[in-house]
Amino acid sequence: MELIEAIRSRRAVRSYRPDPVDEATLSKLIDAAVQAPSAVNRQPWSFCVIRNPPILTRISNAAKAQLLAHPPEGAGVAGVAAMLRDPDFHLFYHAPALILISAVADDPWGRIDCALAAQNLMLAACDAGLGSCWVGFAEHWLAAKPGKALLGLSDTEIPIAPIIVGHPAEPAPPVPRLPARIRWI
Repeated sequence: MELIEAIRSRRAVRSYRPDPVDEATLSKLIDAAVQAPSAVNRQPWSFCVIRNPPILTRISNAAKAQLLAHPPEGAGVAGVAAMLRDPDFHLFYHAPALILISAVADDPWGRIDCALAAQNLMLAACDAGLGSCWVGFAEHWLAAKPGKALLGLSDTEIPIAPIIVGHPAEPAPPVPRLPARIRWI
């Protein structure tokens, strides 16, 4: 797949087949992620791969409860409250893997650098015929003490990009894009 094709065809996938993604493939996605640029080449990221369905469900339930109890300001949670209250709604859409990209706490550009790594990972997933989706609704719970404890994250790691990965159950439809707002000077 050509790079521009991956850029144009990558979609947020929210429907997955149950078959697992093997460790070698997930490692290749992480290898693509670490090729991202980072400020002063600090590479301030770490990766946690969760492939255990009961743990993914536990995180989903806890993150949904936290969002309903303490919605982050401006996150649009109010519009999806009914979905979050649905006990059958799985925050990770039953994807077989979650790759959490975290930044080190003392890095002023860590969030940006991790976002760049996340984009590389999602493009590599698309190139491999996999679907992915950045599930921002999980970030706050994963950054809280119970989330960090469950995943064995240190106090210095800040969860940035919870990205689910798996084999799409069906192709994700194209999403219309607005024209670029450009100011030429």
